[in-house]
Amino acid sequence: MKLYSTKNTAKFVSLKEAVFKGLPEDNGLYMPESLPRLPDSFIKNLKDYSFQDIGFEICKHLFTGAIPENDLREIIENSITFPAPVVSLDDETNILELFHGPSLAFKDFGARFMAQLMSYFNRGDDRELVILVATSGDTGGAVAAGFFKTPGIRVVILYPSGKVSHLQEKQLTTLGENVSAIEVDGTFDDCQALVKKAFLDENLTAKIRLSSANSINIARLIPQSFYYFEAFKQLVDNGRPVVFCVPSGNFGNLTAGLFAKRMGLPIHRFIAATNVNDVVPEYLKSGVYTPRPSVPTLSNAMDVGNPSNFARMLDLYCSTWNNLKEEISGYAFSDEETMAAVREVFEKYNYVIDPHGAVGYLAFRQFQKDNPGNFNGVILETAHPSKFLPDVESILQQKIDVPERLAILANKEKRAKRLGVAYEPFKDWLLNEF
Repeated sequence: MKLYSTKNTAKFVSLKEAVFKGLPEDNGLYMPESLPRLPDSFIKNLKDYSFQDIGFEICKHLFTGAIPENDLREIIENSITFPAPVVSLDDETNILELFHGPSLAFKDFGARFMAQLMSYFNRGDDRELVILVATSGDTGGAVAAGFFKTPGIRVVILYPSGKVSHLQEKQLTTLGENVSAIEVDGTFDDCQALVKKAFLDENLTAKIRLSSANSINIARLIPQSFYYFEAFKQLVDNGRPVVFCVPSGNFGNLTAGLFAKRMGLPIHRFIAATNVNDVVPEYLKSGVYTPRPSVPTLSNAMDVGNPSNFARMLDLYCSTWNNLKEEISGYAFSDEETMAAVREVFEKYNYVIDPHGAVGYLAFRQFQKDNPGNFNGVILETAHPSKFLPDVESILQQKIDVPERLAILANKEKRAKRLGVAYEPFKDWLLNEF
């Protein structure tokens, strides 16, 4: 398997190099040289494959010998250890529950796969690997859980102060061991900028072996494509076009869906659902991409003003606006609309949806209005509602259940280094720490 940078399609690296480097020197993003079309027989007979089988078949075709099949099977089996069930709300509306992993968020799939892949490639290397990751909510918890106590690997998580939920913060700051947290007095975009500067700092990378676990790392995206196939196999085959609605921040999740479609999954359309941080929906309408500072919202994991994976989306469609808008519809919603949607889903279907999933629900409903017809719609529910406990309970005016693995964090001691948005203090901390 070979990969290129979105800023240099002529220079290729191996899968191992792309996974460990995370970010190319030119500040582009790694992309597979090609996305193989999976056999029609595989797509036709998806119901005969387990979730793990699906992941193995995708990687076997995509990696093309980069990892022996027995080792690849072991990586998949150690990564995909929890389900991704589809729950039907009504005849056209389905929820893909992606919160059954250890951190109760969809990013568990990518983080656990990446941890297994890096651990495999890191065999025999006695140099410590330091993973840098910026989080707007769920990424940090998933990475912390995925890499916890992984030999030879340390994790540094940067998160925006006051802009993640209480329990999300506890997931980042209470593990200890090989996991460190940095509380940044700024936004998610500030956190991401610090991580990118570190990767491009040759003085720093000469002294510390760095890699990333954000969706800028291709190893995060690949396993996220698995659950599009897993969801598709669970749908009732009623002949209706299948539409996936993806609550989006950095747009890694939606990009993984685009990968799945390129590999042969018959997806009719994608819906990009955002909160008021709507640079991609605006681009889909106007053809003009205008990144801007993110705005804090109820759906905090989507508070991204300059989505990093937009570069991959453009690359997939040759930087052509017309091509992208033919595949993706975009909608954005306010916090007030989001709260109303949480209430509506509960009152109408007796289903508790989190604020991010509620944005997806709103977008699918708007898509239905704009596109009369019958669809098999799948809304990605990216996190368990208990991760946003005060907000969801306030909206619904009642208590909701908290899974034990999250509830036990409430009284654990927070441990985090507080920093501003300036790069040099962050660099100094890394050099002193590692």
